[in-house]
Amino acid sequence: MNILCEMVKVRNKKESVEKLKIPTLLSAFITLLNDRLGETIVFPLLPFLLERFTKSGSTLGLLAGTYAISQFAVAPLIGALSDRFGRKPIIITCVAGSVIGLSLFAITVSLDWNNILPIWATSLPLFLLFAARIIDGASGGTAATATAVLADISTPENRAKTFGLIGVAFGLGFVLGPGLGTALAKFSVTLPVWAATLFAIANLGLVIWILPETLMPANRDNLIKKRELNPFRQLKIIFTNHLSRRLCLAFFLFFMAFNGFTAVLVLYLKEAFLWTPQQSSQAFVIVGVIAMVVQGGLIGPLVNRFGEFKLTVSGIGFVIAGCILLTLANQENSIRMVFSSVGILAVGTGLVTPCLRALISRKLDSTGQGAVLGSLQGLQSLGTFLGASAAGICYDLLGQKSPFYGTTLVLIFVVALVQGRRSKQLENKY
Repeated sequence: MNILCEMVKVRNKKESVEKLKIPTLLSAFITLLNDRLGETIVFPLLPFLLERFTKSGSTLGLLAGTYAISQFAVAPLIGALSDRFGRKPIIITCVAGSVIGLSLFAITVSLDWNNILPIWATSLPLFLLFAARIIDGASGGTAATATAVLADISTPENRAKTFGLIGVAFGLGFVLGPGLGTALAKFSVTLPVWAATLFAIANLGLVIWILPETLMPANRDNLIKKRELNPFRQLKIIFTNHLSRRLCLAFFLFFMAFNGFTAVLVLYLKEAFLWTPQQSSQAFVIVGVIAMVVQGGLIGPLVNRFGEFKLTVSGIGFVIAGCILLTLANQENSIRMVFSSVGILAVGTGLVTPCLRALISRKLDSTGQGAVLGSLQGLQSLGTFLGASAAGICYDLLGQKSPFYGTTLVLIFVVALVQGRRSKQLENKY
């Protein structure tokens, strides 16, 4: 009889856990989707939203990179706080910060400042836009904390399946974001920003009302170490590991170059070819669809047939080809050439991102995996900031096409770094 009672208790516990999983998975999925939508809706429209305030490529590059550097600076703190106080309060705080940042951005680009400000205060809108991006970036721990929530509710056996939600949410965000931007920009260029804000508000309500706490008090870290809060400690972990140092440098330079020129790509399309907000967003829809196909369906069979090394080098080659194709576009053939080039770029980055991570992973023993791979996001954020800032300055000082030429040169060096690692392996083998 006692055994029967215990079996009933275990079954009831499992059923309650399964019921708990449904709101948890839904909240985590919507939070991950919100993280991407906030960027992918707004990013293709940035030059059009800023044109009333500035036409400077340098300002655009800095604004595009501000989100990334803010995320880089605050991410370790957010991770430590979620381990100390639990996932739910940190996700609520981060999503609330995203609501504030997007709302401030939407209000700033929507107001007619000429009828509000005196001449001496004309720089205020730009200041508010940078503040909005900083707030949104500093609140950008939503994805990391949502990932931690998924880890909390999954076992090692089903963790990979649960983490598949991350890829689905990000892929959907890359398609839906520019798609919504294309549809809504027909009515007003500021309307997509308000749509992103409303989605963030809905996300906030969802995590407040239905997300349960997944990190129990007994599993929390009661002591936050100051050294863990230093974002540059991530870089030290990476570059003091001799096994992965060269490939991590290649990873950093790839994202610095790629995210750098994409920061000014829409400005280039707007000024060189007089593209509309709808055309720019459509180009990013193509990128999202192709990236989903490559990373969601093709990458596994391709890796099995060709291996990570060949796909990494081929992917970089695709990105170089896309950059060169962009420089050959003109007013008459811009739609055909640009859509072709962004398709090639999407294939390239879809190959490089997972394969280069896999190459780095292969160079590490089990004790070094977590520290190095966990630090790659910080390295990517820092590269994005430096690349976007440099691309904006080059755009203003050296010409509209200079960021694409610069990206090509950096990527050739990245190929040399990856090839150098391969050559060293072959020498050691023989």
